[in-house]
Amino acid sequence: MSLITGVLYAALLAYLGGWYIGKWQGNFALALFLMTVVTFVYWLAERYKFAPARRAAADRLTQEMQARRAQLAAKGISQVDGDLANMEAARQNLLQQPWWLDWTAGLFPVICAVFFMRSFLFEPFKIPSGSMIPTLLVGDLILVNKFHYGIRLPVINKLVVENHKPERGDVVVFRYPVDTRIDYIKRVVAVPGDEVSYLNKKLAINGKVLEMQPLPEFYDEESMAYSLQFEENLLGRKHRILVDKNRPGYIPEPAIEPFPFRDQCRYSGEGVVCKVPPGHFFAMGDNRDNSQDSRFWGFVPEENIVGRAFMVWMNFGNIKRIGFFQ
Repeated sequence: MSLITGVLYAALLAYLGGWYIGKWQGNFALALFLMTVVTFVYWLAERYKFAPARRAAADRLTQEMQARRAQLAAKGISQVDGDLANMEAARQNLLQQPWWLDWTAGLFPVICAVFFMRSFLFEPFKIPSGSMIPTLLVGDLILVNKFHYGIRLPVINKLVVENHKPERGDVVVFRYPVDTRIDYIKRVVAVPGDEVSYLNKKLAINGKVLEMQPLPEFYDEESMAYSLQFEENLLGRKHRILVDKNRPGYIPEPAIEPFPFRDQCRYSGEGVVCKVPPGHFFAMGDNRDNSQDSRFWGFVPEENIVGRAFMVWMNFGNIKRIGFFQ
């Protein structure tokens, strides 16, 4: 068993190492699920096979030592030899878990708790890009509410218990429709049945152009540049956005991915107009001119949604970032 355990650990380290250096795209949910299953099997084996066997061996040793003491006492020998004196130490050695059980069955409760919390309650994410500036900055560590939109089965992300539906203004994490192994984070701006347009850098929902209140320019420390900043009123949900006055508002044709329901969108020199199909959402980054979003790769299917982002729990470069966001 120690050899099998060593092979399993070597495979896990190889998988994580290749993922870290970019040899392949990893799936942490799948890896955590497999770790939970494997450690559970070891935990069952420890509870019902290995631990009872060790206790039985320790009890046999105790009985043998007691019998030996009785034999010596019958002969009038009161001084015991070294082996008898070290009986308790030998017994403890028999009861001790081997390393391959300590590092599998012993970790099962912790791994199981992490798997449950990450799958059904809250999941941490790190913001890798600036597409959601100024709401979220590069390096923000955020929490995502996994049960707000319902309970989904781990790994396959299938909805089994419904809760709330995504609403306009929600910041959501979802599986990138072009490559579902990758998680994206954007803001839902339109829900099923809406007609959404982004023309001349102004967002409109069902023909109503959203109000944009000018704010002081935003200085991005990463790019060391200023951007125009506005407070956008998304039908009652206010949030900040950035606009780059030097970038065109239209979407270049080569940048548009082929996507389902492509016929529901009309592209022009001013921007794009789309009718959101049933079971889908239109999502955009708050950094409007530096975001690859639904304008480029289409609608977000409801089954791709992971959860609602709601809190920055840490930013090691700026702890003032900690807190809730809209």
